[in-house]
Amino acid sequence: MRLVQLSRHSLAFPSPEGALREPNGLLALGGDLSPSRLLMAYQRGIFPWFSPGDPILWWSPDPRAVMWPAEFHISRSMKRFHARSPYRVTLNHAFGQVIQGCANDRFEGTWITPEVIDAYHRLHELGYAHSIEVWDDKNELVGGMYGVAQGTLFCGESMFSRAVNASKTALLVFCERFARSGGKLVDCQVLNEHTASLGAVEISRHEYLAQLATLRMQKLPQNFWVPATLFMPQR
Repeated sequence: MRLVQLSRHSLAFPSPEGALREPNGLLALGGDLSPSRLLMAYQRGIFPWFSPGDPILWWSPDPRAVMWPAEFHISRSMKRFHARSPYRVTLNHAFGQVIQGCANDRFEGTWITPEVIDAYHRLHELGYAHSIEVWDDKNELVGGMYGVAQGTLFCGESMFSRAVNASKTALLVFCERFARSGGKLVDCQVLNEHTASLGAVEISRHEYLAQLATLRMQKLPQNFWVPATLFMPQR
């Protein structure tokens, strides 16, 4: 296993199965963040992640963290909160604000640089990247998430929260609608305490790639990603 240098003149990626074990999943470096390369990566179970000032790094970890939206875990306290939720939740109403929120609201720093923001904006304009927004009663954005669609699989990239349970609300409302419309799997990339608490689990990279190969060929309803209001608070 060795780290592969990508060419700007070719969209080809090495097999994800050849990724390094340490650091876990590091597969390649270089290339660019053009829409065609990003889509090629996601179609192969690969995603970019790198620190500002570093070359672009491409990853496919083993194991992979995923969530089955139909089995989304919600605590009793979250059920009570959501029953009286003050939030309005929308889909694809403010992609730019969401990705900027994900970039800014990180005490540990961010990999979501202006270059990355521009790249995912282009994917959004092409209809591949999507956002879920959470608004308070003053119509201010207090949380959200964004990611890349692959058929009935959604590759979650990042989320942020500026108010209690805002990011959990985004994921809860999205998973409910996604599952109801035929969505099968949410990719969480790497398991952490937050995603584990919401029901994310680890599967092998081999199993993830098998799921991806099947699910990316399936279709959601034609109007699924049309901007919409997903949830309104009870008044």
